[in-house]
Amino acid sequence: MKCIDDEIPFEIPQGWEWCRLSLLIYPPKYGTSKKSVPSGLLPVLRMGNIQDGEIVFDKLVYSNDLDDNKKLLLQYGDLLFNRTNSAELVGKTAIFRGQRNAIFAGYLILLRPIFINSEYLNLLLNAPYARDYCNEVKTIGVQQCNINAEKISNLLIPVPNLHETVAIVEKVKNIALPIIKYGEFYQKLKHLNRELPIIIRKSILQEAIQGKLVPQIAEEGTARELLEQIKTEKEKLVREGKLKKSALTDSVIFRGDDNKYYEQVNKKCLDITDQIPFEIPENWVWVRMGQIGDWGAGSTPQRGNANYYNGKILWLKTGELNNRIVYDTEEKVTQKAFQDYSLRMNKIGDVLIAMYGATIGKLAIVGKELTTNQACCGCTPYLIYNWYLFYFLMASRDSFIKKGEGGAQPNISRVKLVGHLIPLPPLKEQYRIVAQIEKLFEQLR
Repeated sequence: MKCIDDEIPFEIPQGWEWCRLSLLIYPPKYGTSKKSVPSGLLPVLRMGNIQDGEIVFDKLVYSNDLDDNKKLLLQYGDLLFNRTNSAELVGKTAIFRGQRNAIFAGYLILLRPIFINSEYLNLLLNAPYARDYCNEVKTIGVQQCNINAEKISNLLIPVPNLHETVAIVEKVKNIALPIIKYGEFYQKLKHLNRELPIIIRKSILQEAIQGKLVPQIAEEGTARELLEQIKTEKEKLVREGKLKKSALTDSVIFRGDDNKYYEQVNKKCLDITDQIPFEIPENWVWVRMGQIGDWGAGSTPQRGNANYYNGKILWLKTGELNNRIVYDTEEKVTQKAFQDYSLRMNKIGDVLIAMYGATIGKLAIVGKELTTNQACCGCTPYLIYNWYLFYFLMASRDSFIKKGEGGAQPNISRVKLVGHLIPLPPLKEQYRIVAQIEKLFEQLR
């Protein structure tokens, strides 16, 4: 026995009882996992056939599997619960009214009531209270959310006596659809309230990298002048042996008299107008990201080798990128691992970005010197504000994901990163842009 006061969402009338859904239904049953066909013996109801608490018989597929057709045949009053869908739609429920024989697909769960009015249970499962519960217990996957049979069976149900459930259903019958619609609108509103700050942040970042967030000030110079300073800095690093001479082979991107954009590399000049995503202010320039920083990926020392792990050198995995500053890592590697794998040491202030898989585009700023695995690329900027680069990369995440498509897993690679175009403002304007971004982001919290 345990106290469940914190689970009880609201008070109920005297004579009613709270009960887990599992006690009001037969054991939940998952639908068929067999492949459906365009025509056949029985229709297979899918998530799209659940609309506003009712079953809609359109866009049907069929089953010819005799075993499934027998054991999954629906009965009048059965409820179908959508266990896998988008965050706002997962958990939607409908009542089967026996219009025609049918079975159901694997993304649905059969909830067959025992001695409780199916109409009452259907209304309850589509009410905001049950939708809130579904939102709390859903498991978030890569593209869709899931609520398994165990979780929905644990839902607390307010149970009146049988006669009262019938009376409630009769009272609600004429306004059931508006109530369900209200529940859907309520869920959409909650979803919008969650998503709106994200949308606004994206909009702020887009305005920032297009030169629309802060005014341009002529006295701050031009980005072309900044590029000359970067070139001088790189020449110095080459002389000191800290940079390869090949890093001095830069391109120059300019707008021609024909209003097209061209890129000059040595004696070769190419029309790159179709690569330019938007217009930028006159005192800004387009450059390749390889020109404004030293980029390098990490590596993963051999697992199981005691000589490589449990050392003192911070070693970061992409899952630890937190879109802010990183001061520590879960694992540390040894000096031997650092030497044997020629690991890149990222300095304080470097910008890190994930290149592979589900974390592609995740970011961090180095707060303490560290190295990384091979799925992470670090950049040491040349004379530009690292936080401007950070926010530009954040604004470009969707673009990186698109660039990474096509293989077994998304992959943007170091080559794609250094070749990516970045709009570059003068240095002082970069600081003003970042200050305004952070001011606006703070207001969204």
